[in-house]
Amino acid sequence: MLNKKSVDDINVKGKRVLVRCDFNVPLKDGKITDENRLVAALPTIKKLIADGGKVILCSHLGKPKGEPKPELSLAPVAARLSELLGQDVKFAADDTVVGDNAKAAVAAMQDGDVILLQNTRYRAEETKNGEAFSRELASLCDVYVNDAFGTAHRAHCSNVGVTEYVDTAVVGYLMQKEIDFLGNAVNNPERPFVAILGGAKVADKLNVISNLLEKCDTLIIGGGMAYTFLKAKGYEVGTSLVDDEKIDYCREMMEKAEKLGKQLYLPIDTTITDAFPDPIDAEIAISVVPSDAIPADKMGLDIGTATAEKFADAVKSAKTVVWNGPMGVFENPILAKGTIAVAKALAETDATTIIGGGDSAAAVNQLGFGDRMTHISTGGGASLEFLEGKELPGVAAANDK
Repeated sequence: MLNKKSVDDINVKGKRVLVRCDFNVPLKDGKITDENRLVAALPTIKKLIADGGKVILCSHLGKPKGEPKPELSLAPVAARLSELLGQDVKFAADDTVVGDNAKAAVAAMQDGDVILLQNTRYRAEETKNGEAFSRELASLCDVYVNDAFGTAHRAHCSNVGVTEYVDTAVVGYLMQKEIDFLGNAVNNPERPFVAILGGAKVADKLNVISNLLEKCDTLIIGGGMAYTFLKAKGYEVGTSLVDDEKIDYCREMMEKAEKLGKQLYLPIDTTITDAFPDPIDAEIAISVVPSDAIPADKMGLDIGTATAEKFADAVKSAKTVVWNGPMGVFENPILAKGTIAVAKALAETDATTIIGGGDSAAAVNQLGFGDRMTHISTGGGASLEFLEGKELPGVAAANDK
């Protein structure tokens, strides 16, 4: 999965190139409120334009569930891409995605032209990887490029099905970067390799914990999932979030770490409060207690100060760090201290620092540390599955080198 042909390995001059991008951007009143995903797609698009390809872009947006929804049209994306590229991006407005408008627009293309198809999820078959829609997409192009890592863990028409009907299927620069960083971090890391897992639920990260224990030197566990581990150690965790069905699993993982000679760090102190803040950013009173002394009527919602120091120290000596999931309820400034401390430690280290999408990406960007990370993954679910060691259908479908 780590050795795929990319846009640098092909000649697209005069050819029709279908590019699957991730333009699943937030919209408010028809305006794009965060254009990071558009900007991230530009290097691949510009390369294909410069090489004289006829560039046909496609993406999903939101969850239209197989029917045309005007508020989920990609028209605003075409308009903004035209500005970012400094050239016209023609929007092929077909509710069937591959309709008369798209076919006519593609037929009229000159080398270096760009068009954008309508939301691929307007078609119900897209998420079911249906053959007919896959063939229709393939009929528009000579070459296929996948640059949408965010959907790489799903087998859909526009990222997997289409590749069965084209001879040349490669990855774009964004996808290549994800493969290089996430893939190599897990399979061939520079050591010491420290993995940090947070977030709310143990259940979401079962296979990730197990896989990373085999690969890393130190595994750090914070966030809501830490309380299930603490309970597995026999500690009182009060009203903190606990997954009672996973207590035995947490014990197994602690035993596995010991058997493999790996360090497994859990919080040594925790930030407690009376109840979950409502609204989430409400002012609340907190105190910090040792992790084995949480009162029965209190709830842990962030790592404590001593834990933040311990986790930061572990990062200082690392050569590779992968981080997925915040250390606490970072949306509340009072409960963001643990996440900030870890982000700051990553920002200050010389190690290769890789942020595994989702909430951790949102956290480092919101806290202003984004530009100091080596790589921030563009896929939440996809990066988790990569860290689990799973094969991603969207990556696997590209041609091998």
